[in-house]
Amino acid sequence: MDALAGLLEGPRARGAFMIRACFDPPWAVRVEDRAPLTVMLMVRGDAWVVPDTGERLRLRAGDLAIARGPDPYTCADDPGTEPRAVILPGGECGYPDGRPLNGSMDLGVRTWGDRPDGAAVLLIGTYLVRGEIGGRLLDALPPLLSLTSEQWDCPLTPLLMTEVTRDEPGQEVVLDRLLDLLVIAALRSWFAGPSAEPPAWYRALGDPVAGRALRLLQDDPAHPWTVASLAAGAGVSRAALARRFTELVGEPPMAYLTGWRLALAADRLRDTDDTLGAIARRVGYGSAFALSTAFKRVYGVSPQEYRAPTA
Repeated sequence: MDALAGLLEGPRARGAFMIRACFDPPWAVRVEDRAPLTVMLMVRGDAWVVPDTGERLRLRAGDLAIARGPDPYTCADDPGTEPRAVILPGGECGYPDGRPLNGSMDLGVRTWGDRPDGAAVLLIGTYLVRGEIGGRLLDALPPLLSLTSEQWDCPLTPLLMTEVTRDEPGQEVVLDRLLDLLVIAALRSWFAGPSAEPPAWYRALGDPVAGRALRLLQDDPAHPWTVASLAAGAGVSRAALARRFTELVGEPPMAYLTGWRLALAADRLRDTDDTLGAIARRVGYGSAFALSTAFKRVYGVSPQEYRAPTA
């Protein structure tokens, strides 16, 4: 599997929250929805994204930002503008004092703000459930990243602008797939840039020894791997593999394999209706009990608790 393709395999939106936000200055919106991933594409005008911690980010027309949750942030025409509204989990909106907005800023189908032809227009797409984004992808991203219009040219913008305000059968599925494509295109450009900080395992894929072993583990996690069989596959001794792998990846091969198997299991728990036994076999555990024991040790909850929707 191509390394980048494997990393970007995760986005699978289902009923994502997607709107066209239109504002006239001064404006500011506080985002406290705890969403795992939100994409903001600046279509017209400019805006600031101001996280509670870390550096603020300015967006101009054509720029894109991706915010990794659950930490809150504020979008505004100016960092000093006080929020007029708060976005809460599930796309609920209210005033900063807690009163509900009750649709006072609705402007039509998936359009929200002051007026449809406002000075600032953003397309916003939000993944509502962590399981819709692969855990390895989220772990590889900073809390806030951006791409300027000089760094990438998004051919999806006109299509998104057209589709986001349509109200036709199957429209949510169309928007979900467009959001997935937007995220994949943006992250592909970002990972190729100098500001990206991919995880150690991703950088190690370029190594002839550790990279070979990593691909073996990623391509076939259910195989009964041992350090000896990985070393044979990489064409080196067990000691050489263990030393090189640990040096570049930051953990021994079998520890990485455990984490990889459990990450795959976590994604399948949220993304499929497969039984625990079927997931266990798919990711390399001999039984549902063995997977459950390992899963709870690492994630702190049972697979059933992890799969259950949160309130």
